[in-house]
Amino acid sequence: MQRVAIQRVLGILLMIISISMLPPVAVSAWYADGVMMPFILAFFMTLAFGLLMWFPVRHFRKEMRLRDGFIIVAMYWLVLGLSGSLPLILSESPHLTITDAVFESISGLTTTGATVISGLDVLPKSILYYRQQSQWLGGMGIIVLAVAILPMLGIGGMQLYRAETPGPIKDNKITPRIAETAKALWYIYLGLTIACALAYWFAGMSVFDAIGHSFSTVAIGGFSTHDLSIGYFQSPVIEMVAVVFMLLAGVNFSLHFLAWRNVTVKYYFADAEFVAYLKVLGFVALITCMYLYITGTFNGWDSIHNGIFQAVSIGTTTGFTTAEYHTWPGFLPALLLLASFIGGCAGSTGGGMKVIRVLLLFKQGMREVLRLIHPSAQVPIKIGGKVLEDRVIDAVWGFFSLYVGSFIVMALLLAASGLDLVTSFSAVAACMNNLGPGLGDVGSYYGDINDAAKWVLCFAMILGRLEIFTVLVLLTPAFWRK
Repeated sequence: MQRVAIQRVLGILLMIISISMLPPVAVSAWYADGVMMPFILAFFMTLAFGLLMWFPVRHFRKEMRLRDGFIIVAMYWLVLGLSGSLPLILSESPHLTITDAVFESISGLTTTGATVISGLDVLPKSILYYRQQSQWLGGMGIIVLAVAILPMLGIGGMQLYRAETPGPIKDNKITPRIAETAKALWYIYLGLTIACALAYWFAGMSVFDAIGHSFSTVAIGGFSTHDLSIGYFQSPVIEMVAVVFMLLAGVNFSLHFLAWRNVTVKYYFADAEFVAYLKVLGFVALITCMYLYITGTFNGWDSIHNGIFQAVSIGTTTGFTTAEYHTWPGFLPALLLLASFIGGCAGSTGGGMKVIRVLLLFKQGMREVLRLIHPSAQVPIKIGGKVLEDRVIDAVWGFFSLYVGSFIVMALLLAASGLDLVTSFSAVAACMNNLGPGLGDVGSYYGDINDAAKWVLCFAMILGRLEIFTVLVLLTPAFWRK
């Protein structure tokens, strides 16, 4: 481990993130909401801390090792969550405790969308903007952004990229150079955000709401500027705009790049993960719409647009709501929550275990069934006509076992803190899958649960955002051996 290299990079990255405190200052000035000072103070505090880390080691130049990348990513998300909480701690509206401010900050930056704040409709505009912005920056990964715009870092960008980017196969790059890859991803990300904001605006949102909701939609975050989320607007058109962009944001961004570069959609439907993604969401939406209609929860068209919206929102782990889905009848709340375990595609801004992993687990299960019938048969696992190495399958099984183990431990910790089993189970599921709304006491917001549970859920959000391995590898003795 190269401590000096890690210190230098963390210092630079903190100075970069301090800049994110400035746009809310402009928003505060525009709307004259009187919340300028908390952001100014947070800017100088974060900048000063970054300078103190970077300045003593500014001349250090050395290529990082892979393990250094893991340490930087894990430490940076922790420091990022803490520094991001400063404006919320310093602000009088909302007046949050340190625990609540850190929870809200980590929830935004990991694009989870779990909130401890109620009364969003009367909050200062700068605070509302800051929450939405935090999700947008966290959506693609602030570190990928840093690698894209600061090649002068002088570090091995691939080490950071492999530790940060979600998905089971992380060595595939859509362009030969890592910086060019990160830039391509951000151009697509920015393009989708602009298109989404314009679509929301044309559909009837104000400019402020359109920008804010485009940030959280493309980031698959779920934060809203209103307590009723998308349901505030009472507009099926706005809901369908959200559905379209949630679906697009849940797709592997490399497919968007290939489709855009070659001006064809054939790459989407040639991708096995994308096809499975549409089938899963389509099936969940169909069941949801039918059950809402059969039970009389909604009538006709209302059951269709509410069912489709909620299935896509929860299935992609966005977390927007048009109704309190946790109060819906029968098995629907459990079905929707379980859909979030699958989540979006690898290489997207979605959470969950990712469609490709679930697809590989299913194929591996079917292979084992065939081996029971034909013990000597060689049954390869293929994705898109290509045979996958056993190493990839082993990694998926390893991820799944660690996911289940971590989930059980954290759910038990929440239950031990005094939460009921439904709340404990759904809160961990919603935070590990970066979904947001859960069931029971966390169906609407997380402000009423105890502080110990909130710190456990902060860890769950970071664990889910960095996809288990990046965090848990730091807890193994072998990682720290020379």
